[in-house]
Amino acid sequence: MDGSVTVLSSPTVSVRLTSAASSFETNRRFNRGITIAEFKCKLEMIVGTTAAYIDLELFSTSDKFLQKLDNNEALLGSYPVDDECRIHVTDRSGTQSAEFTDLSKVDKFEISDEAYEKRGDSIRTFKKNLKLGRFNEENRAKQEEALAKKEEEEKVAAGSIAVGNRCKVEVVGQPSKIGTVMFVGTVDFKPGYWVGVKYDEPLGKHDGSVNGKRYFECEPKYGAFMKPLSVIVGDFPEEDYGLDEM
Repeated sequence: MDGSVTVLSSPTVSVRLTSAASSFETNRRFNRGITIAEFKCKLEMIVGTTAAYIDLELFSTSDKFLQKLDNNEALLGSYPVDDECRIHVTDRSGTQSAEFTDLSKVDKFEISDEAYEKRGDSIRTFKKNLKLGRFNEENRAKQEEALAKKEEEEKVAAGSIAVGNRCKVEVVGQPSKIGTVMFVGTVDFKPGYWVGVKYDEPLGKHDGSVNGKRYFECEPKYGAFMKPLSVIVGDFPEEDYGLDEM
């Protein structure tokens, strides 16, 4: 052995695919050992274009044009295709962009609600007969009862929270956050009772205003609205997240 090292590239490559026939972009992994002709065949199901009408252009990871992939017998790996490069697909068959996705070009059948109600072969009739969804009065009554109970619990919880209280916000699947209660009551943007919280650090979503209406004052990204049952009032000292040092 002469001490030399042979570096083998990965047998597969992950590329970004774009198409002139649609506005999509997707990431797919391909074997470098397939020919360009085989590569075009694999693209048929992805871009909806027949392989014979596909032209390919290779772009770098920074979207700089590199070259055309125009030799059907060449291997994909013979071109400078690296992970996260972009390959743009052009359809030479004449397919227009959004031809199959623009619903404004589709003829629509319209029927009045009264006429639809009388039809015996409709989805609505099917659901009525089987008492599904909103047509299941028993389930609907239970759902309404559960909702009313939840709203009452939220109202009671809101009554035990006061502006100025220190609090901890706990939501399942999210880290706990410490802050100060700035608002308690109803809001315009959603039904029910809400608690406006100013977090100790910029872990929120706004500055105390939502949809142009101000509910309380705080710095941007410090404010949030939470349901009362997610807010725990207590003696919570201000925490130092170390964000000022970043």
